[in-house]
Amino acid sequence: MSSNTSVGQKCPSPMKATSNGFFQGDNPLDYALPLAILQICLVVVLTRGLAVLLRPIRQPRVVAEIIGGILLGPSVLGRSKSYLEAIFPPKSLTVLDTLANLGLIFFLFLAGLEIDPKALRQTGKTALAIALAGIGLPFALGIGSSFLLRATISKGVNASAFLIFMGVALSITAFPVLARILAELKLLTTDVGRMAMSAAAVNDVAAWILLALAVALSGSNTSPVVSLWVFLSGCVFVICLALIVPPIFKWMARRCHEGEPVEEIYICATLAVVLAAGFVTDAIGIHAMFGAFVVGVLFPKEGPFAHALVEKVEDLVSGLFLPLYFVSSGLKTNIATIQGLQSWGLLALVIFTACFGKIIGTVVVSLCCKVPLRGALALGFLMNTKGLVELIVLNIGKDRKVLNDQTFAIMVLMALFTTFITTPVVMAVYKPARRKMDYKYRTIERKNSDAQLRILACFHSARNIPSMINLFEASRGVAKREGLSVYALHLMELSERSSAILMVHKARKNGLPFWSKGWRSDSDHVVVAFEAFQQLSQVTVRSMTSISSMADMHEDICSTAESKRAAIIILPFHKHQRVDGSFETTRTDFRWVNRRVLEHAPCSVGILVDRGLGGTTHVSASNVSYLITVLFFGGPDDCEALAYGARMAEHPGISLNIIRFVVEPETIGEISTINMQENAGIETKSSAEEFLSRFRNLQKDDSVRYEEKAVRNVTEIIAAIHGADRSNLFLVGRMPEGELALALRWRSECPELGAVGSLLIAPDFSVTASVLVIQQYNGYTCPNLDPYMKEESPDKDSESS
Repeated sequence: MSSNTSVGQKCPSPMKATSNGFFQGDNPLDYALPLAILQICLVVVLTRGLAVLLRPIRQPRVVAEIIGGILLGPSVLGRSKSYLEAIFPPKSLTVLDTLANLGLIFFLFLAGLEIDPKALRQTGKTALAIALAGIGLPFALGIGSSFLLRATISKGVNASAFLIFMGVALSITAFPVLARILAELKLLTTDVGRMAMSAAAVNDVAAWILLALAVALSGSNTSPVVSLWVFLSGCVFVICLALIVPPIFKWMARRCHEGEPVEEIYICATLAVVLAAGFVTDAIGIHAMFGAFVVGVLFPKEGPFAHALVEKVEDLVSGLFLPLYFVSSGLKTNIATIQGLQSWGLLALVIFTACFGKIIGTVVVSLCCKVPLRGALALGFLMNTKGLVELIVLNIGKDRKVLNDQTFAIMVLMALFTTFITTPVVMAVYKPARRKMDYKYRTIERKNSDAQLRILACFHSARNIPSMINLFEASRGVAKREGLSVYALHLMELSERSSAILMVHKARKNGLPFWSKGWRSDSDHVVVAFEAFQQLSQVTVRSMTSISSMADMHEDICSTAESKRAAIIILPFHKHQRVDGSFETTRTDFRWVNRRVLEHAPCSVGILVDRGLGGTTHVSASNVSYLITVLFFGGPDDCEALAYGARMAEHPGISLNIIRFVVEPETIGEISTINMQENAGIETKSSAEEFLSRFRNLQKDDSVRYEEKAVRNVTEIIAAIHGADRSNLFLVGRMPEGELALALRWRSECPELGAVGSLLIAPDFSVTASVLVIQQYNGYTCPNLDPYMKEESPDKDSESS
């Protein structure tokens, strides 16, 4: 790929690789390696910073990278000649373009991995019709607008190549960017999302074929025979790859066994094949990225081989090298060339033509296929997504001298505009209706104690698994009950990584997390652990995975709990215990996920502070020997904790200790000076007595012990809790009620744990048992976190962590 690196009439002298340093009189910016390092750092910092700024309006990272490239180019910062000469001198652009295109080659290989040829063959008639409409009309309008552009600002360019480049540029849909937007908006598994993905995949393949034709026609040799030879050679190359490469890769995949690391020789061989394919297509005269893309499409998608390959490649490529491609594009984009009414009018025309062709063509065909109007409009704007693939087309056109500076700038702005408007417009026009589920048992406390208990247990990593499984074992009750059903939900952040999109593609239900069975490899030790527990116990465990952004993760959790009719959601605390017993923040974002779940949950919620319940392995039923303590002050949350403890006490290996705190009569009104009238809804003593009466009667059972602690102040409360330090697990209500509970609220450092939970995990508190803090479902949004949410912000919190 040639690069516009020449300035004036004289070619710059080549740069040496490394310098001798400042102390020996060398300026590092005059040498290729230190300058490339500085450029990469500058690009990564700027693009990631812009991505953070654009995240609240839910823009894909490609928008930030396009804007970052434009800012670093001659349109903004490049207006300073000293800046351009120091940071992006002409003699350095060859190295920059080489690194950028190397990253592009491997990124296109990953993009090819996202396209499954089997799925393309199964594309429905509706998606196929939408794809053809999304290509045909924009392509025709692109050819039409190209005549006007050639008559005004693109005079003298290769006519046939220019027509096809314009048609492809206006008709293309960026498949990876579209997948990212759909996943971000929770639309990937809706009917609209499935149709958009199928149509975009067909569109993507057709666009690459058309682009290969355009590249073949845009060679320096104007002879049509040469262009024909280039195109035919490319077709022969693809056919040869399709016959030779898949069997080799399948042979490698069969030798990569589940649960074992993939041998380095297979990874290196695959990467070498990608580069070799790129070399061949470049030698043919198409572009090196075509070969890499074809290898990605032909690569087997299942098994540990593909997963290991993606893990090895994607972070380095997507994080470091690919942003360089946007800067390379930005250095060729000079918005200042768009001057005068004619140029701005042509920009408006190109944007209108691009949007009109894609949106109207898609909407009309969708309506003919009986897609609802809102869904058809959403499909139209989704199919209008551009992004990186668009920039690839434009850069090839620019380097092949088919697009001049002004036309290139107009097309880059068109791609940026159409991608930018996709998310807000789709959010405005299409909101899939979620059916409100109505079910009976939303709490553990219930009249029919024999009814099945359903738990949705969430976890972040394998660190949470042993204690979760031991908690399931303790919760299973007795055989006469209908049993315990557990849904184990693995919470994963939707990142910009290709592997996340590959997994999200497997989603099955409407916006909900998907079953692991459809996509996981047998080496997934998390799922294997749950399956082993299920076989050894009487508990039904189904494992699922939720892939969503941190801002929306609570929606997945709540909607899954409702769809599975869960009575309680178990969440891991956002901190984990170190070896020395202190707590370390796992990730501050998970704290905000927990808080949002507490506010919006359709059932009760428990937050598990894990201090190694049962150790680091699963404790079998015959070896379970736990002492569980319920600290009861009063209120619905404490009643829910007590109901959970009563169920656990049915396990033959568990003893339950209930400690009820009461105020000594002579100190009533002295413990807390808080105005009790402001705390409406506090449970009366009579209702608490009614709930506790049956637990007093259970004292004849050796596994249950009930005692009342009369206390006069907070110090005596703490001393009484210290007396139960032999417990393995504390069950406490998140917002206990009564005068004693109000006296403890000043100690609440973690509002999601409440006063008692915060006390039990305080650094100066010697209790080392795990803690389960429970909030009972009450049929309305939890108001208790609002003051804390206003006082703190996620940004501030995350900066301090």
